[in-house]
Amino acid sequence: MSLSKVTFTNAEGQTLSGRLELPADQHPHNFALFAHCFTCNKNLGAVRNISRGLTAQGFGVLRFDFTGLGESEGDFADTNFSGNVEDLVAAADFLAKEYMAPALIVGHSLGGAASIFAASQIDSIKAVATVGAPSNPKHVKHLLKSGLEEIQATGKAVVNLSGRDFTIKKQFIDDLDTKSLPEVAKNLDKALLVMHSPQDTTVGIKNAEEIYHAAKHPKSFVSLDGADHLLMRKEDSNYVGKVIAGWSSRYMDIPETSKLNSQHHVVASLDNTEGFTTQMKIGNHYMIADEPESIGGNDFGPSPYELVSAGLSACTAMTIKMYMARKGWDLQNVEVHTSYSKSHAADCENCEDPNAKIDTFEREIKIEGDLDEKQINRILQIADKCPVHKTLHSQTQVITKLIS
Repeated sequence: MSLSKVTFTNAEGQTLSGRLELPADQHPHNFALFAHCFTCNKNLGAVRNISRGLTAQGFGVLRFDFTGLGESEGDFADTNFSGNVEDLVAAADFLAKEYMAPALIVGHSLGGAASIFAASQIDSIKAVATVGAPSNPKHVKHLLKSGLEEIQATGKAVVNLSGRDFTIKKQFIDDLDTKSLPEVAKNLDKALLVMHSPQDTTVGIKNAEEIYHAAKHPKSFVSLDGADHLLMRKEDSNYVGKVIAGWSSRYMDIPETSKLNSQHHVVASLDNTEGFTTQMKIGNHYMIADEPESIGGNDFGPSPYELVSAGLSACTAMTIKMYMARKGWDLQNVEVHTSYSKSHAADCENCEDPNAKIDTFEREIKIEGDLDEKQINRILQIADKCPVHKTLHSQTQVITKLIS
């Protein structure tokens, strides 16, 4: 996973702070927006875990602090639900301008309600996932009940939410009263996933039922049995991330990895837009090779010499296992650790000359099993007889032809 700090401006010109997470082994096939819960922020554990579940499946994810929360500018007391929706639209515009327009939006709690409203205004969104969302933004009023009378009487009140004091103004309450989520959900015309815990004591499960019934197909519901509203257990938020990634892939445009056909066992394909990121077909298997970032690569896959070292490690382990199986010796596990470098030959006469260095593979072997010293010494001898080892020590030739 690659994580970077980003900023963008909202409709009021205020700077909002976000984190952009990208998959570690590929360019994102699609981008997702994440809307956090009421008075939460982008760094809530559940938000991070869900985002990582998406990046693990190839999504880029932007999670950010709504106006007046976390590291974002603005005064929370002057915000409202409509402002949260506008912030999401601004975030989508930022992604579209700097990266790629988002195709997925995910919202937690009140952020889920905001996501449905925002999705109706963001043309690029193809799928919406809500987690513990209220069926109507007015549901938030019950969290503010200790200050509602004061708000109505004086125009504002300080309300303690999750251990923190927040100033809530009457305009926030008035804005909630104008929003009808069922009506928006009914006309959403985008794929919808509703996730909710039957044990949610903050936003009851009835809310999920109302959202689901209001929406058109395609729509899905997943019960988060045993989870609390904020998904405080890591296993719950990890599960949510995996499910959303799998469900939403049905509605995303995900480019297929190009199939490389050849009479040869190994094919490498590299175009002029990918740096050193190389598509590989190895036998019947597909993977990526790359170079580290330090020399201009993306580090999306092993380097060429790492692949050679991997071949030596795998061949050594297989050779040892085959030999020990034939002998009937006890083998529980074998590990082969290999690294490549260029080193001076032990007997070099002119070690100052760079050309005096030779290719060196350092190999260490760990064997688990009931073995005596004589058996272990024999296994080390057998390691040198693995086919790849012998190839590296033999005279080889590479015959190159041009494919027309």
